[in-house]
Amino acid sequence: LVGVGGSGRSSLVRLAASIWGYGCHSIEITRTYDVSAFHDDLKRFMFEAGCEAKPLVFLFSDTQIVKESFLEDINNLLN
Repeated sequence: LVGVGGSGRSSLVRLAASIWGYGCHSIEITRTYDVSAFHDDLKRFMFEAGCEAKPLVFLFSDTQIVKESFLEDINNLLN
């Protein structure tokens, strides 16, 4: 979704996921969050979505882009 900050994009995604019965996962940025922690979060998400066959939404906001490689990893997953 595209829109200005504070317009409720993440709330709308969470509402839509809830309506459709999907789980909503998001990363939690901390001071020590790095690429390996991001990869661990992606592995956990992919395991739940693939191996456990749970319907999930991965919510990733522009404020959560700590390193440019995060976008590259997500792009590689989508391609």
